Amino acid sequence: MTEHPVPASELYTESFAADPYPVWARLREQAPVCPVSSPRFDSYLITRFDDARDALTDPRLSKDLYGPGEHYLRLFGPNSAELNKNMLNSDPPEHTRLRRLVSQAFAPRRIEALRPRIAEVVDGLLDKIVPAGESDLMREFAIPLPMVVICELLGVPEIDHDRFIGWTQVIRTSGSIKRSPEEERAAVQQAQLQLHDYLADLVQRKRTEPGDDLISALIDACDQDGRLSERELVSTTFLLLFAGHQTTADFLGNAVLALLCHPGQLDLLRERPELLPNAVEELLRYDGPLPVASPRVATEDVEYDGTRIPRGSIVGVVLNAANHDPRRFDDPDRLDVRRTGPHLGFGYGVHYCLGVSLARMEALIGIGALIDRLPGLRLAVPVDELRRLPPASPFRGLLELPVRFTPDR
Repeated sequence: MTEHPVPASELYTESFAADPYPVWARLREQAPVCPVSSPRFDSYLITRFDDARDALTDPRLSKDLYGPGEHYLRLFGPNSAELNKNMLNSDPPEHTRLRRLVSQAFAPRRIEALRPRIAEVVDGLLDKIVPAGESDLMREFAIPLPMVVICELLGVPEIDHDRFIGWTQVIRTSGSIKRSPEEERAAVQQAQLQLHDYLADLVQRKRTEPGDDLISALIDACDQDGRLSERELVSTTFLLLFAGHQTTADFLGNAVLALLCHPGQLDLLRERPELLPNAVEELLRYDGPLPVASPRVATEDVEYDGTRIPRGSIVGVVLNAANHDPRRFDDPDRLDVRRTGPHLGFGYGVHYCLGVSLARMEALIGIGALIDRLPGLRLAVPVDELRRLPPASPFRGLLELPVRFTPDR
């Protein structure tokens, strides 16, 4: 790959993990379509808003990583074929078929029916937190909230929640500088294998004792009319479980941190709670949990901003860079919960986030309750001491969010 204005030594460092936006800004201005090498794989990054939106709908940039090039092996390893053959990594018409099977479960009216249960889960978590006056909000709130909700929606037994969190955390923290590349690959492969075996076993248990849940409905689609293969069934279950909690957990942590670092905006939400729906969108634009959209592969030579991307190249659309593009947003590095206008935090096009209604509701109820029930909420450590996900992780989030507040005795 050719040289670019930001060397790889700057892209995957602890300082980059803490604040990648100055680097994204340099790329956006000097090399908006840029070849980079990362600890995970080489790719071309697209960083400007208009280019990003176009790329997310470009049929020449395929999401099907299972073609002749076997790109999935390079990106995810040998166990990935069992867990990643799903709608996220497919193109129409396969994507259309797979998405249609689960889309009704995430329709806005069905998600609205979950509002009382989500509020109940939020209150239950906060009931344990508020007397103490301090908490790690990642461990005690941001991670368990979406985990409980998506597991109940899918029909995962409560007794298995902790095991699932353990396996997914290994994948979530991929890219750790504390593990060698060999140790990293082995750990992720082992977690993938355990997840696959667990989900395959869960599917068999649901066949014997079906419930009123999404996994049971997917089994019907597999067994009754063959609309879903066994491999697709297990893989789709994995996608919904992982995506249904991981990005929401990271978003909740990022959002709370952003508000704590901008106390004027936090005070504004306390004074005007009707701004909360707008604030959720702005917080997602400001610091989203998925910095780069899931990989695409160029099926032919393509050109963006005068840069040729050769056929077979992996392409990463940098959502967080696009969402800070001054060509699209006024003063984009400023958090403003009154800001309006579309962003790319949930993606764009046919792969627009399926769980958008659920994620929004969890964020609305969760952040609103934190603001309401934790007076005097503040960081317990300096912001530069917070532990974050590894710089090369595909996710942007916190490993911990220690806070203090006025306890409710």
